[in-house]
Amino acid sequence: MITMPNTSLEWEVYNNIREVEDPEIGITLVELGLIYQITVEEKKAIIVMTYTSMACPAGPQMKQEIEDQALRVDGIDEAIVEVVWNPKWDPREMASEEAKMQMGIYD
Repeated sequence: MITMPNTSLEWEVYNNIREVEDPEIGITLVELGLIYQITVEEKKAIIVMTYTSMACPAGPQMKQEIEDQALRVDGIDEAIVEVVWNPKWDPREMASEEAKMQMGIYD
């Protein structure tokens, strides 16, 4: 349920963070639908995301990996990762078809 990137730099950040997986599930955060928005203002990337649950033990690790991947993009000097709880993550609505199949969601 990501708001798709608009600029080439936002696409570069998007492509870099596509590699980050939820370590408990083994599926990328993008495929899970946990990344809601990516914007770039000058040299600062702002990534809005959520976790699978508020008590997600891997949350801080995933947040750090997203920040690290964004900072690997040429032209990005700062990365801010905002964790939000609204909208609530719903894999039936937000995950890709492939991710749903991997999680056993077949409706």
